[in-house]
Amino acid sequence: MRCLAVLICFAAIPLGAQTPPSLPDSTRAESTPPPPPPSPEQKRFLNGLRTATRGIAQLKDALGRVTRAGGRDSAAQRRAGRFLAGLCGSSRGFLRRGRPQMSPTVYEDSVQLKAKRLVTQVDSLIKYTTTCEDSAAVAPGPTVLALGKRMKSYDAAWRDFRLAIGFPVREDSAKAPKRP
Repeated sequence: MRCLAVLICFAAIPLGAQTPPSLPDSTRAESTPPPPPPSPEQKRFLNGLRTATRGIAQLKDALGRVTRAGGRDSAAQRRAGRFLAGLCGSSRGFLRRGRPQMSPTVYEDSVQLKAKRLVTQVDSLIKYTTTCEDSAAVAPGPTVLALGKRMKSYDAAWRDFRLAIGFPVREDSAKAPKRP
């Protein structure tokens, strides 16, 4: 009888070690429900934003080129300024094509406020691209500063909107890594 009790104790010890420890409720995956799927109107908004984002990417590329050419000779600066002027015109086409699909009323409450702010920033960029196209070839420095301010405002509005609708937000991949 003692042998049987000792054998049961030894058998219970390895079986108990194989059961996983229970996790606290705050770390379970089920504790945060996934965001609801977007409605057809919201999908249209997001498709318009995707189209407008192509224009934003062009503007960021042009800003980077002018910034990189800043310390070099004046011919490189003029060439980068003309490139910026061309991409301002090209990006305006993408921004204007995506903007009509972006109706912020498809969202509710605080998300609608974030969507309105994002649409306002897109409108601001559309309006400034004509000025950018006209003045970038002549004076790329001041144009880059003004466009850079608008781009920072757009990036902040875009980040807030993505957080509000539950999409993941990544850091801008165009930023240079910090060196120690």
